[in-house]
Amino acid sequence: MSFYLSNRSKKNREGVDSRLIDISDLAITITNIDFGHGNTAGLRTPSEQNKLFINGKSKCDGYEKKSYHQSGKALDFYAYVDGNASWERGYMAEVACAFLQAAGILGYKIEWGGFFPWDTPHIQLIED
Repeated sequence: MSFYLSNRSKKNREGVDSRLIDISDLAITITNIDFGHGNTAGLRTPSEQNKLFINGKSKCDGYEKKSYHQSGKALDFYAYVDGNASWERGYMAEVACAFLQAAGILGYKIEWGGFFPWDTPHIQLIED
């Protein structure tokens, strides 16, 4: 089955490093599980990051401790299963595999937030 990113998901990636966009574009063509990018998936201002911190959705406050999202070096995703967004770990792992495979094909280094058990919707660039 082939999937594609919605215009909304593409818009939610605006400001993100072009390498992550390339990875996302390739990952959607090789994934076994559909996925998308939500409203806070990409580039974030300090206040947007702080709101996520206050709501317990991030360990970075956006000011003292900055997120990779604030530099455009991170991108979040959700699995899209049976017409609904899902953050179930098994689905997220399958989507993450597509991201990791795409990054490898393109020659980019990323890490998946599921490797730090608390952030399965997250990928970020690894800078050399």
